[in-house]
Amino acid sequence: MDIQIITREGEPEYAVLPWAQYQALLKAAGINEAPSHPAPVLAPAPQSTTQDPILPGLDQLRSLREGKGIAIEALARTVGISPSYLAMIESGERQPDAAIRRSLAWEMTVPGWREES
Repeated sequence: MDIQIITREGEPEYAVLPWAQYQALLKAAGINEAPSHPAPVLAPAPQSTTQDPILPGLDQLRSLREGKGIAIEALARTVGISPSYLAMIESGERQPDAAIRRSLAWEMTVPGWREES
């Protein structure tokens, strides 16, 4: 199975798996209540051309992480990205998508990074 585990405070909280595998698990469990197709995906809100107000302080991620005594490998694993990608976010080489911003915000308790959905 292709499962992604999402953790909060070091504990598994969610498991993400392909729809077909989810359906197979439901069938194996004798549950036939799930819809036959996934919910529609909403289009993302248009991005503003002005400076991104969603990322205040994202440039401070490294100092926040180090201040909390969290190793880059541990934070990356918790968020579900590679340590090298997290290093690129911390250095400003890459801008994370909304899902990664929300995960980082949750782990680092920075509400401004998770305003966009």
